[in-house]
Amino acid sequence: MLRLCLLAATLSLAVGFPSFPWLWKTKSLPQLPRVVGGVEAEPGEFPFQVSLQKDGLFGRSHICGGSIIDEHHVLTAAHCIKGVNPGSMFAVLGEYDLSVETGTEQVIVATDLTIHEHYDGQTFTNDVGVLRLLATIIYSDTVQPIDLPEQMELLEGGELVLTTGWGTTVEGGSIPDILRKVEVPVVSDTDCRVSYGVTDIADHMICAGLPEGGKDACQGDSGGPLFANGTQYGIVSWGYGCARPNYPGVYTEVAYFVDWINNHL
Repeated sequence: MLRLCLLAATLSLAVGFPSFPWLWKTKSLPQLPRVVGGVEAEPGEFPFQVSLQKDGLFGRSHICGGSIIDEHHVLTAAHCIKGVNPGSMFAVLGEYDLSVETGTEQVIVATDLTIHEHYDGQTFTNDVGVLRLLATIIYSDTVQPIDLPEQMELLEGGELVLTTGWGTTVEGGSIPDILRKVEVPVVSDTDCRVSYGVTDIADHMICAGLPEGGKDACQGDSGGPLFANGTQYGIVSWGYGCARPNYPGVYTEVAYFVDWINNHL
């Protein structure tokens, strides 16, 4: 989740991350989130997980997460793909260990990147985007789509959800090679607005985390899924730092955008 640095950006300029706008004075530059306080996933445990990688001078580098939603499309955050040339963006499916090729991976270049027409890079409102891939995804034990909720099928505060990704395991840390997962409870909009302010948390955002902190997405997790029982309810978007007390992670709430997503497939 772009945490504080806004889950959006960050590995570092060295790996060619896209630039992000400065936020309001109470926020700093967005960062790509990573899973903090979680554990390593099992190989093939989350077959819908995607590593979005950008082609650069030194080859491809992981910049964001995503999720498979059908045989031609990947769902992610708008901030992950805004201003990016589709030909330089690759979806790596069936990925588990970024440092090892196991033969289960499918690497497919994007042909089209669509971001929400009302996405705002300063407030991270409408932070949703879809990649269309050049080749058809071949489903297997390690490559499968995730279900989306019905339009306006919302979660209640306190419900447990999972988020996954290759984001940093500590705020400001380095990216791990192995896919990680963490379970956190949904935080009500009312409680989340107490932490961030009434105007920063839009109705189409969903928050999740522990009051004491310690578990969260972090730099590098941006664009990845927040899900429960095989259904994706959130997209890693932003937050203040990573796993800080009283600052839950902020996600795009997928249920508000199901119709938009289906209209752009």
